[in-house]
Amino acid sequence: MAQASAATIYVLNGPNLNMLGTREPEKYGHASLADVEKLCAETAAQFGLKVDCRQSNREGELIDFIHDAHAKKAVGIIINAGGYSHTSIALHDALVAVKIPTVEVHISNIHARESFRHHSFTAMAAFASLCGFGIDGYRLAISGLAAKLGVKAKT
Repeated sequence: MAQASAATIYVLNGPNLNMLGTREPEKYGHASLADVEKLCAETAAQFGLKVDCRQSNREGELIDFIHDAHAKKAVGIIINAGGYSHTSIALHDALVAVKIPTVEVHISNIHARESFRHHSFTAMAAFASLCGFGIDGYRLAISGLAAKLGVKAKT
């Protein structure tokens, strides 16, 4: 794991996102988690920022990552908590506790899916939420976070 600095965004991916590219490609596309991480690193670099990308299938570990973002003074968090978005008050509470600007991302449009996916606890702790843009949502999230932080793209 990369050491965070004052110009680091944590990109956190939750359960089953390690299966991107093979899991339900009709919903999530063919890009892998490695493709997402590369896209995030390239996008962040355009703003002079770094990313620390992490994935876990375990709720407690995701909470530990959020706490680590606070301890390392990360400037922002991009989170795709997967199914935990709809169930985890604990993730919500961790995001609220650390007071780090957060953007929630979902690859699919959660509002066009099953009704149990329409509510997101993590979205309630974020200043913005993106869904339905495929993995490009991560690029949009980083761009939006940079704008929120007042960071301009490098020329």
